[in-house]
Amino acid sequence: MSTETLFRPFSLKSLNIKNRIVMAPMTRSFSPAGVPTADVAAYYSRRAAGEVGLILSEGTVIDRVSSSNDANIPHFYGDAALAGWKEVVNSVHHSGGSMGPQIWHMGIMDNHHSGWVPSAPFEGPSDLNRPGFSNGVAMTQDDIEAAIKAYGSAAADAKRLGFDCVELHGAHGYLIDQFFWEGTNNRTDSYGGKTLNERTKFAVEVVKEVRRQVGEDFTIILRLSQWKPSDYTLQMAKTPQEMEQWLQPLVDAGVDIFHCSQRRFWEPEFEDSDLNFAGWAKKITGKATITVGSVGLSGEFLAAFKGESSEPSSLEELLRRMDRGDFDLVAVGRPLLADAKWVQKIRDERTAELKGFSREALMQLL
Repeated sequence: MSTETLFRPFSLKSLNIKNRIVMAPMTRSFSPAGVPTADVAAYYSRRAAGEVGLILSEGTVIDRVSSSNDANIPHFYGDAALAGWKEVVNSVHHSGGSMGPQIWHMGIMDNHHSGWVPSAPFEGPSDLNRPGFSNGVAMTQDDIEAAIKAYGSAAADAKRLGFDCVELHGAHGYLIDQFFWEGTNNRTDSYGGKTLNERTKFAVEVVKEVRRQVGEDFTIILRLSQWKPSDYTLQMAKTPQEMEQWLQPLVDAGVDIFHCSQRRFWEPEFEDSDLNFAGWAKKITGKATITVGSVGLSGEFLAAFKGESSEPSSLEELLRRMDRGDFDLVAVGRPLLADAKWVQKIRDERTAELKGFSREALMQLL
């Protein structure tokens, strides 16, 4: 098995990376009061030194009072937090890596197990986090406009701080995704609608504002998922035609790369083809795509939160699809949480040295 295809350089606008391996964004609640620490900078720097091509940060929230349900999730606003992120990106660059922040608004959320809650109610397209579960308020037109501007400001700050790209979190049941999903978007104004195409409006306006703030030459990545935390089997786009109606407006708005989240990258998205989500997104739009989902490990990442461990697994099927041109980049999560040198070991065929993953890796900045 040759891994040569993983170690080709990749360039797109502001993004110039030495290989095709991306560190997937993974929530790390190690930023007290929203401010990334020196330990956070060192954590990312170790992955850059370990030859990760592109590091995408953990989700980091925009300047809305209720954009987070956890006091220790990092902010991407305010002098202290932005100074912390400046140290992070400088450290990554010093170690030879490239990095983009994942810009995030959680939307309507469950209350955090710590008991901490923001000083304003959670906000979303409706009061729903999922059908039948209300825990916030529907956004007004003013709220929507302010949130769109906050995404844009965060992206502008990312560029100003020296990041190489920016990723917008539009997946996994968070705010942008709550607008996409008919299960949480029951609006009767222009931000709602019966079709997925109609419900792209909020995301389109976010992307347009980000593009306006960062200019044409800065790379914008959008992370999407079909599945929701409350329904792993859900498909918002049930056919390639529906997927095109979902993705094309986002392309027109300014998305450069789609980061296509699946629980298992090898699972086909639609019948009569073995293409996965990233494969279909690239085929439909012609845009670059990132695949993700249980790369390099047995089991899938949601099981890790329940205490299940995973062992290293073959990359043969991933490489087959990549050699075929299904996608351009590969995001890796849990292997890089457990082992900062995972990329080097793959490159040097040191497979006997690969580590498994256990829940303990989630609890510390290794």
